Formats: sequence, structure tokens, C-alpha cells
Amino acid sequence: MDINQAAKDILEHVGGKENVKDVTHCFTRLRFVLKDESKADKEIVEHLEGVIQVVVSGGQFQVVLGSKVTKVYEAILLLVDLEASSDDGGDGGRGNLLNTVLQTISKVFTPLIPAIAASGLIKGILTAARLLTASRGVDISSNDSYVLFLAASQIIFYFMPVFLGYTAAKAMKCNEIVAMSIGGFLCYPQLDAIIQDVSRVTRILGIPVIKGAWTMGDSTRVFSYTESVIPILMAVFVLMYLERFLTRVIPQIMQIILVPGLSMIIMVPLTLCLLGPVGIWVGNGIQAAYYVLMNFNAAIGGAVIGGLWGVFVIFGAHRALLPVGLNDVAVSGRQNLLAFAGAANFSQGGAALGVMMKTKNKELKSVAASSVISAVLVGITEPAIYGCNLRLKKPMVCAVVCGAIGGGIMGLGGVYGDSFANNGVLTIFSYAAFGMRPFFFYLAGCIIAFFGGAVMTCMVGFEDIPV
Repeated sequence: MDINQAAKDILEHVGGKENVKDVTHCFTRLRFVLKDESKADKEIVEHLEGVIQVVVSGGQFQVVLGSKVTKVYEAILLLVDLEASSDDGGDGGRGNLLNTVLQTISKVFTPLIPAIAASGLIKGILTAARLLTASRGVDISSNDSYVLFLAASQIIFYFMPVFLGYTAAKAMKCNEIVAMSIGGFLCYPQLDAIIQDVSRVTRILGIPVIKGAWTMGDSTRVFSYTESVIPILMAVFVLMYLERFLTRVIPQIMQIILVPGLSMIIMVPLTLCLLGPVGIWVGNGIQAAYYVLMNFNAAIGGAVIGGLWGVFVIFGAHRALLPVGLNDVAVSGRQNLLAFAGAANFSQGGAALGVMMKTKNKELKSVAASSVISAVLVGITEPAIYGCNLRLKKPMVCAVVCGAIGGGIMGLGGVYGDSFANNGVLTIFSYAAFGMRPFFFYLAGCIIAFFGGAVMTCMVGFEDIPV
């Protein structure tokens, strides 16, 4: 496959570079935001070399490419002047607010996924090592190597406001370094100590800095902006409008100093006295709402997520749920959202395995085999969904059913993980952090989802692609 030619062909048939307002990518898809979707020829793009499928959803023209996506994306960037094409006055009122929100969420969180996945892998390895040595009467939790690798796995979460400051500012088109500085300020140890000292009143410019504490189960927690998600997102959202205002009113010759300087002077007290506390309360509210569902019936909650996660992936809506899981880790140090999503991942892989075993088409068999590996090892399911399951319809139904069963089993067993990463074999031990009983339920959910998907697909069958 010629990467440069593929980039040119895709760009040509989405209406040319002048029709591209924005383009990003995730693990497997190019995500175009087009000025006029009617100029894109979906059928032609779907039949281009290397293209698995095209999905038009959420205001995006999504081209599924699999593992080649990064190289094609980089080639397209050389052909498209995004600065010129993305600042042409917006979408002229044609845009949809929900689509805009989903696109922004995707831009904010997708770049963080590799580092989050790395964190999950390291934590899984450390948990497996700790359990293995504990069975032999050895505690490695104070070992230097264990402590340092654990610290490495925590970095992406501890400094989450810094990383989110960058990606959010890039998505919202404001100054990334100023946004990162605000995020770094929220993680600064001296500030953290001040915020957690709820017995002392702290003022900035005479305005009281909001502090607080709340009870969660048997423990009491105080405000802390390290590992937080919502406060920095709210701060960057306000920063975007503040920068636009300052740029309009300050003479250009003075903007290089006054715009970032005044932005920091204004944003620091505004964040400490209003945006940060509101962000913490919103985050607690999100977690409380999610816990209401889990406490009502965790098995039903697990079945809903496990069954529908693959459907969310089709429409790109799964990105909207990422802040829920990330916030859960930040607030309580654990999450089960991706555990249930893991049931969906394994069921998609199992359904692809069923396709591989049953199809007579050699090309489809090869696609299905590679899809199984991708879904099971690292939890990337787009190749399975678009390459065979959704394409053949019945395997997709089998995957949804078995994912729901697997997720329900996990919910019933009270499964939680201490990291936030795509579920696959490589991160499986991160779900052993809270005891062996929930871990066995997690394993049972994954195994039943995977083999159930394979067996059910073989039994139900599908209309094979002619050889």
C-alpha cells in the first residue's frame, strides 16, 4: 500500500483539502470534519485500497484504516492547511451542539489513551508480580523497582490537569502552554497542601479560596486538584473566551506579554474560587450518578455497558463516556466502566474468531484472524467490528448478546480495576488489585464473552462472502 497515494485518494474523495475543516485520528480511524459532507463520496472512499469501512456519524466522516491510520494521517497533514481551513468562521449555524461536544471530547481524550494504556499495562504487571511473590510469603511493595515503576504508572493520572490542559487547549484553540501552566498550578505541592488544609481560611486578592471535604463510604476526602479531570476542562473552556477577548482589546504589539500574563492573573483566582470547586462538585455528581446505577443493580449496569459498548464504538459515542471512568479513578482510585467494556472487547474478538472458523473466504479469514488478536491482546475492536462482525450483521448481534452476559457477570461479582486502560490480555491483572474474588468474576466475564461470541457465531452462522 502506497501511504502517500492513499492519503491523496482519500483527500480527493472527501471533497479536497478545501472541504476539510479539521482532521484527527484515533487508533484505527481518520476523523474528518467536513465543511460540506455532500461533497464526499462515501462509496468511492470505502473501495479505496487500505480502507476497511467509512462511518458518517457525530458530524464526522470517519475512515476506518486499522493500524495504518497514523501514517496516512501524517501524510494527509502534509496536504491540508488546517490553520487556513479550520478558522473560516465556524459552521455557519449548520453545526449540531451534540456533535461539537462529542468531537471536542474525542480531541481532548484520544491523545491521552496511549499513556493511559501504558499505565494500565505497568499496573497490571506490578499487581501480578505482587500477587505471585505474596503467595510465596514475600512482600515486594517496598522494593525500589516496584516503587519506581508504580510511580511511573501514576504520572499520567497525578498530573492529569497538565496533560488535559494541553489537549483541551489544542482542541479549543487557545494557548496550550498557558493551559498547561494552569494545570501545573493545580498540581503544585504547596497549593495541594493549602487546599487540603480545610481548617485554615486562605484568600487570594481578598477572595476566599474554596475548600471542602466530603464523605464517601467510610472515608472522608478533601478537595484535591491532582488527578482531577473536570476542573481543568472548565478552566480551559473559560480561558478560550478570555484569550479571545484580550486579543481583541489589547494592541498587537503588547499581546505577546499581556495576553498570557493577564490570562494567568485572572484565571488563577477564578479557578481557585469558582471553576475548580464547581468542577470538583460536578465530578462528584457524575460519580454519584454512576454509583446510583451500579448500586441499583450492578449486574444490569454491567450488562448494558458490556452489550452496548460495541454499538457506541460504531457511532464514536464511547468517547463521551471516557470522562466518567477517568473521573472515577481520580475521585475513588478505581473504575469498572472499562471492565464492562472489556466484556464487549472480548465478545467482539470471539465473534471474529467464529467468523474466522466458519468462513470459506480466505481474505475474510485473514481479516478476522488479525481482528481477534487486536481485540483480545490490546482491546482495539474496530478491525473486528468493521472488518467482519458489523459487515456480516449476525456476528455483531452475537457479540452484543455475549458482551452483555459477560458484563452482567462482572457487575454481579463487583469487579473494579485500579487503572484506566483498554481491556485485553496485556492489562488483565489490573483487575486483580481489589482481591481474587472480583478478579475471578472478571476472568469469567471475559472468557464467557469471548468463547460465547465464537460459539454463538458458529451456531447462528452468517451469509458468507463469496470466494
